[in-house]
Formats: sequence, structure tokens, C-alpha cells
Amino acid sequence: MQDQPPLPDGTVADATSDNWVDRFAPPATRPYLRLSRADRPIGTWLLLIPCWWGLALAILYDQSPRWEDLWIFIGCGLGAWLMRGAGCTWNDITDRDFDAQVERTRSRPIPSGQVTTKQAAVWMVIQALLAACILFTFNWSAISLGVLSLVLVTIYPFAKRFTWWPQVFLGLAFNWGALLVWTAHTGSLGAPAVVLYLAGIAWTLFYDTIYAHQDTEDDALIGVKSTARLFGTNTAHWLRRFLMATVGLMGIAVIYAALPNASVLAMVLALGGPWMMGWHMAWQLRGLDINNPAKCLQLFRANRDTGMIPLLFFAAALLA
Repeated sequence: MQDQPPLPDGTVADATSDNWVDRFAPPATRPYLRLSRADRPIGTWLLLIPCWWGLALAILYDQSPRWEDLWIFIGCGLGAWLMRGAGCTWNDITDRDFDAQVERTRSRPIPSGQVTTKQAAVWMVIQALLAACILFTFNWSAISLGVLSLVLVTIYPFAKRFTWWPQVFLGLAFNWGALLVWTAHTGSLGAPAVVLYLAGIAWTLFYDTIYAHQDTEDDALIGVKSTARLFGTNTAHWLRRFLMATVGLMGIAVIYAALPNASVLAMVLALGGPWMMGWHMAWQLRGLDINNPAKCLQLFRANRDTGMIPLLFFAAALLA
């Protein structure tokens, strides 16, 4: 583990060189936007996409699209940005000592001295309150689920300290939107949403294990646990299992959602989503090199497209 100083101008190590925060944001706002990972939007996409899955399958389930769904769709985008930002800020507060010891993360705003822990905490609360304003426009059942999700958000940063499976806790938190948004549309939680939620957790285990392979050496030195360290050279074998679980569970969720009211054509189109998603995950497996951090980051970022594939098929099913 090499001792390297922070990058010039506060740039974070794993942000792309052309990100909008470093190029266009006012200098005073950059540390806070970096705390929110606004310079690394992939996490927002990975939080948002299960929300949109849940909305699409809820509409497929009851065949009753409403104008309110447009606000749910937009609100998911705004809420995902804010809650991902608040969650990442909380993560950086709790992990500040670990981050200072890992090459990839020591350039983050807190360990590099761009902001204090107190300033980060204030920024976290501001983001959470703004997200709450969006949540409170939904029905009470969805609001209750949204409040309950804070338990998972709070626990996740500590998971790597007590379990080899912190990616499960990330999956529980990151895919909660599938439950919440289904409920926001239908008024109550349903079996298709629960199965879709499980599919999302399997997908998270897939992509975040790839992501975690960037830090295995540093994690071993400081005692941080992960599925990447647990699986080691057997990672590809485990990822195939997560791929099959993702495709299978999402397929079941589609069938559950479509059977009551959707046409056979709509069901067939919707089932194409998990099928093609599986092929995209298989493509990632073919290119995986767990000893190449740059390749792992590239494949991790490719999961935005992975998650959008079933959404396109769900949209086609709704138009069928």
C-alpha cells in the first residue's frame, strides 16, 4: 500500500476525468458534491433502476397507469440522487479512518481534509430532509417503507466489520425502492415486488463483488471483509450463481405481475427483460479479471446498462 498524497484540486481517485463536478461546479460546492458521489453517478443509477422496475411491474400488474405515476417516476430520480448522496455521506463519515488507509479512497473529501466530519454530517441531514419532502408526497404505506429503509442505510457501513457478506446489506438497501415504488403505485406491498426485490439483491451481489475486487489487498491489510475476499479465485463461479438467481427471480416476478391482467404478448415481452439482462451479465463474466482493478471498475459501471435492459422490455410490455 503506497503512501500517496491527495490528487490535485481535491479530485477523487475513482472519478472520471471529465465528470461535471470537477469541470463545472463552483469550487466551494465540490467537496460536498464529491461526498454525494455526484462526480460518480453510477451508484445513483444502481439505486434508481430497481425503483423504475417496481413501477413498471406495478403498472403491468394492475393495468392502470395514472398521471400520478409520472410524478412517481420523476420523484424516484430526485429521491435516488438525494438518498444516495446522504447514504454515501454517512458511509464516508463512518469509514473515514478506513478510507485514509486505502489508496483508492484516501482522496475522498473527509480523509483528504476537504471537509470536516461535522460539515459532512450537516450536509447529510440536508440531503435526507430534501428526500423526505419527496417521500411524503407518496401514500402512507410507501412512506412507512421509506422510513423503515433508514435502518438498512444506517447499518450498511458497519457490515464490512462483522460479516464477509456486506454486499447482502448493500443489496437490501439499494433495492428497497422496488418495494417502495410498487407500494406507491398500488397502495400495498405485493408478492411480485418482493420477488423483484430478491432479484435485485442477487444482482447487487454480482456487481458489488466485482467492485470490491479493486480493494482486496488494502482490505486484507486493514481487516475489512467482503465477498471479493471471501470468494477469491472462485469469484467467477459465485457470480454465475448470482446471475442465474437474478434472471430466475426476475422472471418469476414478471410472471406474478403479468398473470392477473396482462396479455400473453405483454408477458412474453416482459420476460425478455431478465433474459437479455442475463446475457449482459454473462458478457461481464467473460471479460472479468479480478486482478485488474481498472477492468473491475469498468465492468461495475457497465451495470447501469445491465439494469436498463429489462426496463426497456417492461416498457414495451406496457405498450403491447
